[in-house]
Amino acid sequence: MNLVAAQALVAGKLETSVSIEYSDGVIRSISSNSHSAPTVAGTLLPGFVDIHTHGAGGFYFSAAKPSDIQTVISTHSAHGTTSMLASLVSEPIESLISQIKTLLPFINTSTIKGIHLEGPYLAHSYCGAHDPALLKAPTVEELERLIDASGGTIQMVTIAPELDGALHVIQFLVSEGITVALGHTGANAQTTRDAIAAGATIITHFNNGMPKLNSGENISAVALADAEIALELILDGVHLNDSETLTILKSAPGRVIAITDAMSAAGCIDGDYAIGKLEVRVDKGVARLKSNNALAGSTLTMDRAFLNLINNFGFSVVEASYATSTLPARRIGLGNVGSIEVGKRADFIEFTHSGLVKNVNN
Repeated sequence: MNLVAAQALVAGKLETSVSIEYSDGVIRSISSNSHSAPTVAGTLLPGFVDIHTHGAGGFYFSAAKPSDIQTVISTHSAHGTTSMLASLVSEPIESLISQIKTLLPFINTSTIKGIHLEGPYLAHSYCGAHDPALLKAPTVEELERLIDASGGTIQMVTIAPELDGALHVIQFLVSEGITVALGHTGANAQTTRDAIAAGATIITHFNNGMPKLNSGENISAVALADAEIALELILDGVHLNDSETLTILKSAPGRVIAITDAMSAAGCIDGDYAIGKLEVRVDKGVARLKSNNALAGSTLTMDRAFLNLINNFGFSVVEASYATSTLPARRIGLGNVGSIEVGKRADFIEFTHSGLVKNVNN
């Protein structure tokens, strides 16, 4: 198959009149300055890569019915996400194993490229929308069970590094090729440095579920200053205000990964929902726990995050695509997505002249 784009982001650079040939979902050749009429009038971009999302369309990736999981996939796909990790919240280990096994048929046969465990290895003091009764210290033995159940499809685990045994577990996960993110944590500066030395490379939803910016010598200060650490941001205008976002973007150029952290209400109307056994109310698109009004994930989609970077924070299309596609793919080791290059997946979206994002049919 072949398409011609008036403009395309090829290997991180904008090119004009780009002709792309692809087959079996893989890009075979790319050439610029094509004389053929464009079949894509706007700017062709790599599909979004969301490494932290829990649900959409009224359901979660933890759903027992495959049709519900497919609804989550289809909802995010409609908003330009062509690769994602299925994120699971804190649950008893047997429940997590059951959820993982239900997800296995979808991994690499759909937009799901792996699993992200956000819990249960989190700090009680920063539990957020995770049930504090389920939180615990990590052990290698328990994670070996989860990895075995996943058939090696767990791509990322979020851990609070101050927990007993956490640093040893981080080293183990890294040795297994699994990305470690630090999150839901009150770690001090030295513990954070130790966790980074052990191999942690990402901060889960930076400035949420952790000490805030300018709150002292803690994980926030260390992570913002460390040029090797990537920072997830929920760019919905709620989890971070504009001032906080600007500070982070200016302090960590090229290190921001846009995520949705979407709960089941993404793509849905306001109303009552749940995260595990915790009741959630969504009002004007903002999800909060009924029990204490804490933020409970987001209703964000990746197209909105991309457009917010451009419209609200002055990012170029190239910069916004890097934060929503290229960098997240690189940081979790997805080598065949995240950019338009020969040999990579033919996962395309179009940034239209009207300033919207739409899928390009492969």
